[in-house]
Amino acid sequence: MDADNASVEKLSVGQTPVLPDEELLGNARTVAFPDEHGDVYEEKLHHGHARPRGVEMKREMTKEDKELAAAGYEHLQEKKVKGKEDELNGVDITEHRLSFQELDKALETSIDTKDPGASYGLTTDEAKARLARNGPNVLTPPKKKSALRKYFDCLMTMFNILLIIAGILEYILLGIDFKESFQNTYLGGILIGVAFVNAFIEFYQLQKSEAILASFLAMIPPSCRVVRDSTLTSIPAADLVKGDLVLVRVGDKTPADLIIFAATDLKVDNSSLTGESEPQERHPKPEGSLARPLFNSTLVVNGEGWGIVVRTGDHTLIGQIAALTGGETGNSSPLSVEIGHFVTLVSIIAILFAIVFFVVGITTAYKGDGALTVTFAVSILVAFVPEGLPSVVTLLLSIAARRMASQNVLVKDLQGVETLGSLTLLATDKTGTLTRNQMTVTNIWSGEKMYSAFQSNNDSEEVAPFSIDAPGMRESVDIAALNSRVKFDKTDVPFDKRAILGDATETGLIRFAGRYLPDFDAHQKKHPKVFEIPFNSTNKWALVILDKAHNDGALTSYIKGAPERVLAKCSTFLKDGKAVPITDDFKQEYDEAYNYMASRGHRVIACAQRLLPSPEYTLNTEFNKDDGGYPATEYCFVCLTSLEDPPKHGVREAIGTLRLAGIKVMMVTGDHPKTAEAIARKINLILGETRESLSKKTGRSVDEIYEDEVDAVVVHGDDIDNLQGWQWDQIFSKDEIVFARTSPQHKLEIVKRAQALGHIVGVTGDGVNDSPALKKADLGIAMNISGSDVSKEAANMILLDDNFASTVKGVAEGRQIFANLKRSIQYTISHSTPEVIPQLLYVVVPIPLPLSAILILVIDLGFELFVALSFAWDKPETKDGLMRLQPRKPVNGRSIMSLKKKALRRTKTIVRDPETQEIVKPSRFSVWMNKVKEPFTRAWWEDRFERSDSETLVDAKLLSYAYLEAGVIEMAGALVAYFVVFWKSGFSPSDLRKAQQTNNKYFAKGSPDFINGRGQIIDASQQVDALAKAQGIVYLSVFIIQCFNVFAVKAKFSFPFGKNIVGNYYNFAGIFAGACLGIFIVYTPPLHVVFGGTDKLSPLYWLIPIAFGVLLLVWASIRVLLLRKSIENARVKDIKGLMMFPTMRTMSMRSKH
Repeated sequence: MDADNASVEKLSVGQTPVLPDEELLGNARTVAFPDEHGDVYEEKLHHGHARPRGVEMKREMTKEDKELAAAGYEHLQEKKVKGKEDELNGVDITEHRLSFQELDKALETSIDTKDPGASYGLTTDEAKARLARNGPNVLTPPKKKSALRKYFDCLMTMFNILLIIAGILEYILLGIDFKESFQNTYLGGILIGVAFVNAFIEFYQLQKSEAILASFLAMIPPSCRVVRDSTLTSIPAADLVKGDLVLVRVGDKTPADLIIFAATDLKVDNSSLTGESEPQERHPKPEGSLARPLFNSTLVVNGEGWGIVVRTGDHTLIGQIAALTGGETGNSSPLSVEIGHFVTLVSIIAILFAIVFFVVGITTAYKGDGALTVTFAVSILVAFVPEGLPSVVTLLLSIAARRMASQNVLVKDLQGVETLGSLTLLATDKTGTLTRNQMTVTNIWSGEKMYSAFQSNNDSEEVAPFSIDAPGMRESVDIAALNSRVKFDKTDVPFDKRAILGDATETGLIRFAGRYLPDFDAHQKKHPKVFEIPFNSTNKWALVILDKAHNDGALTSYIKGAPERVLAKCSTFLKDGKAVPITDDFKQEYDEAYNYMASRGHRVIACAQRLLPSPEYTLNTEFNKDDGGYPATEYCFVCLTSLEDPPKHGVREAIGTLRLAGIKVMMVTGDHPKTAEAIARKINLILGETRESLSKKTGRSVDEIYEDEVDAVVVHGDDIDNLQGWQWDQIFSKDEIVFARTSPQHKLEIVKRAQALGHIVGVTGDGVNDSPALKKADLGIAMNISGSDVSKEAANMILLDDNFASTVKGVAEGRQIFANLKRSIQYTISHSTPEVIPQLLYVVVPIPLPLSAILILVIDLGFELFVALSFAWDKPETKDGLMRLQPRKPVNGRSIMSLKKKALRRTKTIVRDPETQEIVKPSRFSVWMNKVKEPFTRAWWEDRFERSDSETLVDAKLLSYAYLEAGVIEMAGALVAYFVVFWKSGFSPSDLRKAQQTNNKYFAKGSPDFINGRGQIIDASQQVDALAKAQGIVYLSVFIIQCFNVFAVKAKFSFPFGKNIVGNYYNFAGIFAGACLGIFIVYTPPLHVVFGGTDKLSPLYWLIPIAFGVLLLVWASIRVLLLRKSIENARVKDIKGLMMFPTMRTMSMRSKH
């Protein structure tokens, strides 16, 4: 509703005519939003109806409540940092000084400044010659890291550094005592080699994924509109040459350096070049001016202009500014941050355990033998570290990006794939994103009568068929045809065969007008434009003054735009060809007509005219955009025109699927609230009641309906600027949200407010007005076909086929990545218990060493690495399992309250300058001291143990399974096999303890004979064979039980036997590779020197770990049953009324509400 024409009535808080009794004030419900002074504003429309501004306040808030509600939003109020210094100084740009004639001559082209569309431009042959001579219009890409530097970065991860240090330590021991430490030659080499191989795997995957992304980006080359041979056509921006004539419009990215020679209200965003935050106007100055250049890569945010290309490629301004061609930058995704924390935590634990075991070992089992104790400690270190994790992460993301590319989703940043799976809120534009962007005129209301411009069976009987001769219809067609800025690809073909270059609304209006004008081009030329103000998101109207004579003068002004804005400028309305004063009866009929159109989900625009009288307005009158510089009032209302933009196929099901996945989907649109709500009801976005719809159903007034009675809210853009923190909280607590009549600043504010509550926000959009929000969001998703260059530039992800339903595939893919990565980690660290506990028994009981350090390495970096990587190809466990669970970091009352309490705590510790009130940044020392003190505060421990519904990559359930459940079963299986093998070789457990307590003199070549408890004599060779067989079976036991664990870790929703669980052939390939490696190491005699093992180990012993593997699957099945209730509780409940069937084209299907 137009704020300019709204009267504002102030009411003091507590004044309510319904409840005058003071003791009832605590229950009084205020329908308006209090301002910062505590006053309540209620906005009244110019025709008498009051619209409550926003949602009600259920109760009066205490000071503490208000402080808590405002907490978390304070950073949004901070002033923006000033722009960077002007970088244009010293840059060689001179063309702006030339006049149009000099430019025309210097560039050997042909321009028409009065009618730029009629310019001839270059010939196709001349353009080809110049392209061959000067090269393509592309910038040399910024310098990237060399392959060697990238490999070095992969090598310098925490796990690899630990392996390299351990390997170097082994070689130091070798230098101290070569004979005793000879086997360290192999161990040290393998440790260092593994680090380098691990880094190479990660490096290879990164290189591969970068090549894939580069090929994806090549699929969407930037294009531009250019005039060649007097024809407007679209070509790749790389084919532009000096002298080309280019048309740029709102939403375009400037393809080269241009000099503007014709423009209408042209504004450009130069912030990427100069840091200027405000858009800069550009004018066609004939004799040269700094207001003329349009620089390569800047963004057109308003109007349109014609420019002549003066520089291309590296010769453009951006090509000359060295600071803009710096290196690469990137932000860490939530996943990479979690992985970083996990790596650090595991590394610290591994180092601490290694130190503890070193101390215990050197004082017990090794009796001061430093070399053997260090090797033992290294084996503990290796047992704890999942060395292959970085490779697994990179492989998972690159595989997912390839899969999504095959589904027409381009991921510009690999980390964005996982972010999509983490979304808790998706804010989407309407036109072109949820709807087809194919506007068709359906109804026209003029002279208090409704006409149907489209064949429909659903219109009421009072609706008359359209006729050009009906009163007001010719004026309606004239406004549609003449107040327009569309262009045609060709003008030498029939009107209905032309491609229209313009936005969807104007295209729909022009198609409609063209049907009723015998010669469209002649009609436009007969009435040339004298002055024009294009549509923009602030005014929400477009105005044009034409050389169109009438009885009182030579000029006619037409205006079209948002109905409330246009009606506010009108004092009369057109009826039977005459201007009649606007009355209350007219306003009532206007409201009914508006509701009739908007309730169907149609876009409604209003048209008005003013016949400018002479001598006040003549052909010589100079108009300007300043207030009073053009006729802005006293218009005659002509018509309301409705256009339908039907929802895209698949949108309804996509939104339903996202809502069932626990993702809040909200619409943020510039359309009228009624239109937005009607579309939202068609596509599963609103199913419940708003206060207004419930008021209609029950007959109660809107003021009598409490907020907790409704699940949906439609917020008007006019309210957004005045919302306080608690009101934002109340809006976002609704399940179904629509923001209507929003500006780009509103969209950005909505995203910031949602993020402040902890939401991981995705934004989809296709227009220039979406770009600020796309850039600010955690994940910006742009449309490729209908999307502007600006939106594609700002987004992290592009839907190549403009199919909104692809976001569902992306969310499923992102969630599957997280699940697969979690399985991989769960599987990988399960072997830590069977590796560490036997080592502990070795030094505590003691018993002969069950696993040598080098065999632990072979487990971790041999077969385990193959299998861990194979999880990347895992498919969903059940068809919709992951897509019926809440997001992994759900936003609910508990999480919001936790965030706000922390934010409030931070706010109270902020130090401000007493004079300027600016925040004083603490010194590094004070920041460090605070971090040291934090663990000794109560708040720090409360935060650590605070209950949370968030699922992290490594949580208590994962650690419990890996270390205490599967780990213990694997340890038991390995130790049972170990003791059985020794028993068959003549050693009982007590014999082993007795032998080991003799300071390691048994189980080596040259050892004395050992007499066991049964009186048998076992010589040195038999002792060595027994130990080799025991260590071999422990190694094989871990491998065999881990083979079963591959499927056990997948069992979350169903038992570990289903088709989807065993359907990953790469798992079997990894198991086969691991089996070959294990058998090769244990049974190949030449390798026994390095790894131990023996070819005398009977395969019958394998049955022991196989039995424990089956036991693990049984436990996994029991675990599924035990956790089934908690998983069922975590599922998103069915949503009543959800329509999961395709949307059909319903031209006049009225909303039920």
